[in-house]
Amino acid sequence: MNASASEQPIGAFDSGVGGLTVVRAMRELLPAEDILYLGDTARVPYGNKSPDTIIRYSREIMVYLRAKSVKAVVVACNTASAHALSILQKESDIPVIGVIAPGVEAALAATRNGRVGIIGTQGTIQSDAYQSLLRQSNPGVVITAVAAPLLVSLVEEDWLAHPATQLILEEYLAPMKAARVDTVVLACTHYPLLKLLAQRVLGSEVTLVDSAQNAAAALARNLAVAGLSRPAGHPSGETTICSTDVPAQFSRLAERFLGEKIKAIQQVSVG
Repeated sequence: MNASASEQPIGAFDSGVGGLTVVRAMRELLPAEDILYLGDTARVPYGNKSPDTIIRYSREIMVYLRAKSVKAVVVACNTASAHALSILQKESDIPVIGVIAPGVEAALAATRNGRVGIIGTQGTIQSDAYQSLLRQSNPGVVITAVAAPLLVSLVEEDWLAHPATQLILEEYLAPMKAARVDTVVLACTHYPLLKLLAQRVLGSEVTLVDSAQNAAAALARNLAVAGLSRPAGHPSGETTICSTDVPAQFSRLAERFLGEKIKAIQQVSVG
């Protein structure tokens, strides 16, 4: 990295729009940084693809982001983090941060009784990525993992305060209440939008771990250690949103997930 490396943008990617919750957390924590986000909407979802396919997609996106001279990459996707992160890290000379390890670290730091819940998509829960990393870090941890396939659609429908969403969330979270977990990892980038509702269902004594916030914090630490942070007093950075397809709802969803207006979405090709 040369002296101007700190001025380069941060890359982030996901299979679709969900990773923008991670970008939102990055924007709040690192307001001076330029961020380039790529949603692979032409090939979404990743959850039902084979690990080999997810690795190939992730490598193709890395090639695209590296061509844009990014100084670090956040894999803002639980499925890609589960299957491709370690390979991307081995193959890259810049920091590559996933969403799983930061969430696991935060959960282990938060739990008081050693009982941790994980709620995620079918693909993330079946990958066993969160569970195995939790057990590696603390063999005594008691894990309750629940796949919640309906929640992504409810978030994308903007049913965040809908009575049906609360009922479904109560069903999914019932095993965690029965297991007396005191910490729950929201292991999907859509789920931060359900945080208030999940807290209401679980009660205030349960700590919710938001993978978006923790991935942003891990990125900030990595940039500081590598000397890649933009200096204090730097003007506010810009967020550029790209996608491999721009479906009708993408812009509206992107603004909701990012929490701000988007000037334009650039359609790009990867692979």
